[in-house]
Amino acid sequence: MTGAGNNTYLIASLGDAVLIDAGVGERRHRADLATALDDLRARLSVVAVTHGHRDHAAGAPAIAAAHPSAVFEKYPWPDEDDRYAIDWQSIDEGDTIAVGDETLVAIRTPGHSPDHLAFWNEASGAIFTGDLVVSGASVMIHASRGGRLGEYMASLERLLQLAPRVLYPAHGARIDDPAAVLTSYLSHRRMRERQVLDALRAGQADVEAMAGSIYHGLDPALMPAARENVRAHLEKLRDEGVASEQGGRWQLS
Repeated sequence: MTGAGNNTYLIASLGDAVLIDAGVGERRHRADLATALDDLRARLSVVAVTHGHRDHAAGAPAIAAAHPSAVFEKYPWPDEDDRYAIDWQSIDEGDTIAVGDETLVAIRTPGHSPDHLAFWNEASGAIFTGDLVVSGASVMIHASRGGRLGEYMASLERLLQLAPRVLYPAHGARIDDPAAVLTSYLSHRRMRERQVLDALRAGQADVEAMAGSIYHGLDPALMPAARENVRAHLEKLRDEGVASEQGGRWQLS
């Protein structure tokens, strides 16, 4: 589900450095981080984690062991945060992280997960977006683990309002046309919602049947993610009073 792997981002200024996302603790990643810090003559002061999913947070203990003075910051999600032996420092909307003479601002962007943050550097117009967007692919909304599609779409709208010049996602290449990509993401979700509504009107009542119809021909290995996306759409429609569910069976309200 992580494509070619994870991106983490090291931002350095005046001998100070911040790492965005901790990865999974892979040895080569830790070695590359140490080399980059040496080349930059910088000290790792903060690790800012976009959200608590394993591919973004599991590397924190190994990085903490190698850089004991670093502070680890994220928005709280106790069910996930407690999996890692880290003294997490809580950050929230509008909190700032200083990097030498640069500043990152935390932006609350829930939806993909309940704790999701993005980090905004206004001076460069860059947003480090975690799992909000992936160049050339869509993002799974894991409804059974706290994902909320309505919040996710609001987070995309929030980024559009900031008019960034570049997005740095946690998976895939950087995005140099943020407005086009964010707009296409929103359009894609609205298209999927229409498909879910059509399935409900056709009498399909369970998530598995709807996912099989909407994602017909999808690689079977990806069908669990497809079902999570369908469930996320159904829960959004339920929150809006458009659909209801009883005993695992869905219908229009």
